[in-house]
Amino acid sequence: MSCSEAPKDVSYLVGGMMPPLLVLQRRDAQMAGPEDEADDTGREGTQPDPRAKLMHEVAEQMDAIEADFGDGYAIGRVITIVEVQRPDGEVGIRVRAGMYPWVAIGMLEVAKKIVEGGGEPG
Repeated sequence: MSCSEAPKDVSYLVGGMMPPLLVLQRRDAQMAGPEDEADDTGREGTQPDPRAKLMHEVAEQMDAIEADFGDGYAIGRVITIVEVQRPDGEVGIRVRAGMYPWVAIGMLEVAKKIVEGGGEPG
């Protein structure tokens, strides 16, 4: 399935919001794996529990938010994008955005500019 092909059983709007979507699923995808580099915990070649790894990412994000914004903030909309790797080599990208699709697309465009520019969009 390519990125442009939608699964036939997925409705894109649920109560006006985007449901969780698996937007890419390929067995022949070549993505970085544990043999390519150490994971973010610095433990080379180990496979952490998937829940623990995701919770570690969330905790690091919260630490960074607190460092950047102090105590005066509220969490607004959240988009999660997770690469999921199966033992059989299948790789999927899981996207979850509990908001209107046009809002999610706007947030992803801003994120793209931040990643491309290495900082805040300008």
